Amino acid sequence: MTLLSSRPSRPVEPGLLSRALEVAGRLANDATDVITATAGRGARPDTKDSPFDWVTDTDRTLERHTRRVLTAEFPGIPVVGEEFGADVGAEMAEYRWVVDPVDGTANYVAGMPWCAYSLALVDASGPVVGVVADPYRAQIYAAARGRGARANGAPLRLSDRAVTAGSIVCTELSRRGPWPGMGEFIERAATAHAGVRVLGSAALSIAQVALGHAVAAVLHRYHEWDVAGAVAMAIEAGAVVLDRRGEDAALPVDGLLVAAPGVAEDVLAWWQSADA
Repeated sequence: MTLLSSRPSRPVEPGLLSRALEVAGRLANDATDVITATAGRGARPDTKDSPFDWVTDTDRTLERHTRRVLTAEFPGIPVVGEEFGADVGAEMAEYRWVVDPVDGTANYVAGMPWCAYSLALVDASGPVVGVVADPYRAQIYAAARGRGARANGAPLRLSDRAVTAGSIVCTELSRRGPWPGMGEFIERAATAHAGVRVLGSAALSIAQVALGHAVAAVLHRYHEWDVAGAVAMAIEAGAVVLDRRGEDAALPVDGLLVAAPGVAEDVLAWWQSADA
């Protein structure tokens, strides 16, 4: 098994890191204000592919605001967003911003206190800078390549654990419901005396690993904008990032496992067995 944290990453100009962190943190604070002021209050949801795949006025407003600020502050760096797609040239650009204005929109619409704003600067090696706003806990999580991860300014470093017993593992439903093998995955976790939680935000599920609240998060499928900010945080906190085959990648194409290093192989085995 190769760990993502051990892969060489491209160096980034320090000035860009500092500016990106500052601007992303400012946008995360803006999003916190908007989300907490509007959650569950006439969000006027429209559906996409399923009854719980919401898009709201808040999603659109926050993404437009994010794009305006990033375009002004970082001209030439394209933006990829959940609501308005990718700027021209994003696939070939040296850097790109990826944003999910409200990750966990069904929770937001219902007024349930579990959703996030996620923003990351990404290059060919993966996330360069990431921020995740957790509005209901008044937390801003931020990370930059080689500079560590922080929660409201306090440094984060994962305390590794070697057993899954008594731990929490996070996962998320697919757009159509449970992913293939999800029931068996939950059963295997239960046999190992671990609990599986489906909470409704991919970004916050991964953040729980970096924070030490969960030992792993498994996403059978995901979009880059859902997770890039939280993956930056997890990597800098010391987590392992793998795909379903146990191989590392900048942002894995084939599913995503984020885990404390000591339990990564166990959780990967549950996933692979359930996926067989």
